[in-house]
Amino acid sequence: MTTLVTGATGNTGRHVVAELVRRGERVRALTRDPAKARFPDEVEVVEGTHTAPQELGPALDGVSRLHVTVTAGLAGAAPELVRRAVDAGVRRITVVWGGYVGPAEQAVAESGVEWTRLEPQEFMSNALTWAHSIRAEGVVREPYDHPGALVHEADIGAVAAVALLGDGHAGRAYNLTGPEALSTSERVAILGRAIGRDLAFVPITPERAVNRLVATGVSRADAEYVIGWHAAASMESKTVVDTVERVTGRPARTFTQWATEHAGRFAS
Repeated sequence: MTTLVTGATGNTGRHVVAELVRRGERVRALTRDPAKARFPDEVEVVEGTHTAPQELGPALDGVSRLHVTVTAGLAGAAPELVRRAVDAGVRRITVVWGGYVGPAEQAVAESGVEWTRLEPQEFMSNALTWAHSIRAEGVVREPYDHPGALVHEADIGAVAAVALLGDGHAGRAYNLTGPEALSTSERVAILGRAIGRDLAFVPITPERAVNRLVATGVSRADAEYVIGWHAAASMESKTVVDTVERVTGRPARTFTQWATEHAGRFAS
């Protein structure tokens, strides 16, 4: 059986592909730019995007399992994506939510086939947005120093693979966190140790944080949502749960592990 992974070169999609390959499964990876995919030879790479499901006929051919990551632009396309997938023979879907149960997540839940929703609270890879300022100045500027139980993207991929391949996960919504809740300043300190450099955390205003996101091309509404999410963080976002270990059979990866893996991207 073949699994189609949409957004296959994204933060989580790449890890879903890697975990399925590790388990010896047939994987078809959907990406906008196959030339830059850099997957193992056994992965079938196809061009496309889940936000244009009308173009995915060949990509869905022979697929029995589907992994979806909710991204910008998917809300309106999700019902058609799910319908086409089910019509093509998909019988199991995993979906990484976009932070809340919106139209895409609802379309999956109403698909009529087995589905599992993955609800990571905060990705460890969000720290990559600090890479430039760390390399240039040894400084991280953020508006809040709240704790967050952030999760390693590879653990999201591992949980997705288990849910796609195994029984007992249908209709489940899995809250995913790492093994510890860390404030921004604590993460900065861990990154500093990983690269052998003293780093500083400098608070900024929420307005400046929003404007900084807008300057990168993010809409103001989305920027305000992101910064507002951090301002009024939910209990789920800072409460450690053992879902990763219960589902995969091994402990969730730590932020120290993540920082060590990615140290080269922060080193000057």
